[in-house]
Amino acid sequence: MLLRTAWRRVAAAVPPVPGPGPEAPTRGLRLRVLDHAPQSAVPSDTASAPEVESVLRPLYMDVQATTPLDPRVLDAMLPYLVNYYGNPHSRTHAYGWESEAAMERARQQVASLIGADPREIIFTSGATESNNIAIKGVARFYRSRKKHLITTQTEHKCVLDSCRSLEAEGFQVTYLPVKKSGIIDLKDLEAAIQPDTSLVSVMAVNNEIGVKQPIVEIGRICSSRKVYFHTDAAQAVGKIPLDVNDMKIDLMSISGHKIYGPKGVGAIYIRRRPRVRVEALQSGGGQERGMRSGTVPTPLVVGLGAACEVAQQEMEYDHKRISKLAERLTQKIMKSLPDVVMNGDPEHHYPGCINLSFAYVEGESLLMALKDVALSSGSACTSASLEPSYVLRAIGTDEDLAHSSIRFGIGRFTTEEEVDYTAEKCIHHVKRLREMSPLWEMVQDGIDLKSIKWTQH
Repeated sequence: MLLRTAWRRVAAAVPPVPGPGPEAPTRGLRLRVLDHAPQSAVPSDTASAPEVESVLRPLYMDVQATTPLDPRVLDAMLPYLVNYYGNPHSRTHAYGWESEAAMERARQQVASLIGADPREIIFTSGATESNNIAIKGVARFYRSRKKHLITTQTEHKCVLDSCRSLEAEGFQVTYLPVKKSGIIDLKDLEAAIQPDTSLVSVMAVNNEIGVKQPIVEIGRICSSRKVYFHTDAAQAVGKIPLDVNDMKIDLMSISGHKIYGPKGVGAIYIRRRPRVRVEALQSGGGQERGMRSGTVPTPLVVGLGAACEVAQQEMEYDHKRISKLAERLTQKIMKSLPDVVMNGDPEHHYPGCINLSFAYVEGESLLMALKDVALSSGSACTSASLEPSYVLRAIGTDEDLAHSSIRFGIGRFTTEEEVDYTAEKCIHHVKRLREMSPLWEMVQDGIDLKSIKWTQH
């Protein structure tokens, strides 16, 4: 309440921003007010208003990277950031009890979203930690009898790196290839399972191309072969219906900031019956049933719980709305531009993640041109490497097309106007960049680029 009052006073003191009248177009840019005043400058009747600077920021179309905090989630968190600050593991006074009650309610909210028992939910710092606990924890616990794991070539980096670190410890890991659609071949999975396989780890929805793996069928195969099944569901939880019992999932990783919750919090589901045993990675006070020591951050888990509850209530509505916006974006772009390829299976696909390759255009050049829209490229534009995305390479995308890919993310707060603006800007800049491209000119003249033998000078 104090925070809101303070903010209202600041907002009231902000002078109107000089500039063009209301008829001036502001589409594509969101006005954010950034307060650069020192913390001690608290607004009061006598103190002057802090200096406030108005900054225009790009549209946000990168919800696979992170999502904005839902205001309902913030409302649930605020009391535990200000008034209810007790340690949830303090058992001797009311401060601890009220924090523990909030923590257990959040556990119930997370469990409800995926059809689990609250006792099967362990709070972590995010999906990366959950993936590490699932893969390393299961492998190390059963290492005396089982030394083999299976995953896919298109998993998130934290899964692949966990598997590589286990290989250094003497484990054997099979990395299943994927088809051109991005989906694994179930026959390959069945053939890869050995008598000493302890775990199969396959992500539910891919973070780059949005492809949905056949989780139900994978769960059935793993269950029939007595192998534990882990899924990295960071991009799927709260967006598509998931039930750990129907899908025969033994371990599941969840991230808070991918479902309009706070950053720095996540959860792992670990089945109780039949019981899955994991070796803890972190030593300490034995919190979270000994699987994840460390004080549970009450405000963050309350936020995760609230985000899960909102997602459960709004999943159907969000999915319909996002599907409609995704269809609008792809239709607008593909009708106006030739040689645009959608990466990944168009049917078994989460609609909010659209990965398009624009032939004869560099992805990085297009990203730079689209500076008033926050997007990401499928290629490694943020690293020192110019190698294209390993996910696009795994699905057999040509090197030049992989370099020209852009990922569009549509979420709960994306508007129709934002989708239209992004499509228009994208079409305009692709046409402009292609006009500058000698390769595009050669293609227009009917030259087959694959038939050309390029020489170095």
